[in-house]
Amino acid sequence: MGDHKEQPLRVGAAVRRRRRSLQLTLAVVAERSGLSVPFLSQIENDRARPSTGSLEKVADALRTTAVELLAAADPACSVDVVRADVTEATGPGPEPRSRSLVRGHHQMHASEFTGEQDPGREFQYRNDQLLYVADGAVEIEAEGRAYRLGRGDTLYLTGGVRHRWRATEPDTRVVVVAVAEHIEAVRDRDRGRKR
Repeated sequence: MGDHKEQPLRVGAAVRRRRRSLQLTLAVVAERSGLSVPFLSQIENDRARPSTGSLEKVADALRTTAVELLAAADPACSVDVVRADVTEATGPGPEPRSRSLVRGHHQMHASEFTGEQDPGREFQYRNDQLLYVADGAVEIEAEGRAYRLGRGDTLYLTGGVRHRWRATEPDTRVVVVAVAEHIEAVRDRDRGRKR
């Protein structure tokens, strides 16, 4: 009860993200699509659900497809429970493993890693991320510096920082929370610096 089920999609945020990435106003999209500015505003704020025809007009105006907008849409539910006993873990044998803590296409992604990770594997994410050591200890190399983290410690990395990490104790669990790749957070941060 209360677990996430297939929910209708909220396409408004996907439309808004696409429009803003093209630096278009609602008026320009309205002119290109033949739809009114108030209706487009209602779509972006999820106060109106566009018909298939209207969504195709919006997609054409945004130089994309309705399928792409739907793929980038957010689920309508605001609560989703991911149970610990659901086995979505990957990895050979009992360790190392990882499991996603967030299902679907959202603005945030979170994963739990258990066991030894490949210390030679380098990571670089486009957007910011936070590593939290739930159990055990890790060594993290980032920006040419080494960091030792124990249970309860966190490390924040801005987007673009190359890093690698490894567990230094058995049964280490690390939770990684990151801004999803489809979000333009890096570009937004860069714009803020120019002001």
